[in-house]
Amino acid sequence: MTRQRVGGTALRSRRDFLCYNAYKSYILEIAMRSTRSMVISMRLPAESGKRLKRMASRHGWTPSDASARLVEEGLRRSEFGFIDFRDSPAGRQACIQGSTLAVWEVMLLFLSYKKNVSAVAAHLKWPKVKVQAAVNYAAAFPEEINAAMAENDATNFEKLKRMLPQAIEFVSKKEAKN
Repeated sequence: MTRQRVGGTALRSRRDFLCYNAYKSYILEIAMRSTRSMVISMRLPAESGKRLKRMASRHGWTPSDASARLVEEGLRRSEFGFIDFRDSPAGRQACIQGSTLAVWEVMLLFLSYKKNVSAVAAHLKWPKVKVQAAVNYAAAFPEEINAAMAENDATNFEKLKRMLPQAIEFVSKKEAKN
């Protein structure tokens, strides 16, 4: 199935690529080495520093990388309503507050409903503003969302079965008759 792209296909700037990619963290590290960055020193309470180091260690990041990611996520939260960031098996993802859905999952629905915000809101039983928040975020960070949707498209039942050996494929009776 060919997936439509959200936003433009080309990077708007190196900064957009640098900021955050929840799915391939090594891309961020490569981009940081090859683009300009700004050094900002800050003082943290000792306990916050310990928590930051624990988080960095858990993700395999440096404390500096973890703090840069957290600052970027905080800036995005302040710029986009209803957006939050969570750890998932796929890495850190932009999600919709008050739900279990990542932005890219809302965008799959948005595209399947022919980009109709009202239809997606009705499907999810959400206010339209939450769906629009996902659309706004995806428009601002299309590479991040497109990468997540592409990764989802590349996953088939055989790959899933390798990760979850107990998985059983379900085929609806309606689909089986066709």
